[in-house]
Amino acid sequence: MPVRARGRDVWHRRPVSTSPEIIAERAALTATLLEANPQAPTLCVGWRVVDLLAHLVLREHRPDLMVRDGLSGAEPGGEPHLQRLVADALDADGYADLVARFAAGPPRLSPMRALDAQVNLLEYVIHQEDIRRGPRGADGESGPAEPRDDVSPALSVAVWKQVAGTAGLRFRGAGCGVVLVVPGGPRKVVRRGRESVALHGDPIELALYSAGRRRAAEVGIQGRPDVVDRFLRGIGEAPEPGARPASRPAAV
Repeated sequence: MPVRARGRDVWHRRPVSTSPEIIAERAALTATLLEANPQAPTLCVGWRVVDLLAHLVLREHRPDLMVRDGLSGAEPGGEPHLQRLVADALDADGYADLVARFAAGPPRLSPMRALDAQVNLLEYVIHQEDIRRGPRGADGESGPAEPRDDVSPALSVAVWKQVAGTAGLRFRGAGCGVVLVVPGGPRKVVRRGRESVALHGDPIELALYSAGRRRAAEVGIQGRPDVVDRFLRGIGEAPEPGARPASRPAAV
């Protein structure tokens, strides 16, 4: 049955995005939220599915309160404004209402609507995987899901363009050059250096890795062992003392 918000069928509202990929990913994330166990843990440490949903709504409807939560010093799962939304979504009806609010899209004056093409695609793609690949899976029982098998060529291209354009900032502390490589597809130097590592993976996997979901992403790291070690330490993924450098075979 379609989710309803304020008595109107949100599926028949005018789309808030002009991008087919963003429209499709919002719908896919909405479906994942509806199917998920609201109490299941996600890849976002400290957040359950219901917390992640509240974040999505707060981000689009009251980004000022999201900023205040960030400045509050609260641990994830304890943000004051986010938790007020969560408190109203702890029963089935409240959760469905909050999903409907997200499905309806950001209000007309929201910056997330004005900056739709720049900020929403990766947000939706990554957070869907945060739910699907959570420690116990979206249902809280079956374990992390496998990578999606429904990714269209158009979505892959759109994700690749955004990852290739933003990953340089993500890896600014890497201590070496970084090259992103899509097996059988494009490659992009996102950080220059005298010595480099290459990260191999499909665009969504590279997006997850760049956004810090490194243990969940299916990404291969290729490079000289000491450079790989320096890279991992630079991004906060240092191997255990005495362990061999955590170079993974390239996914080719």
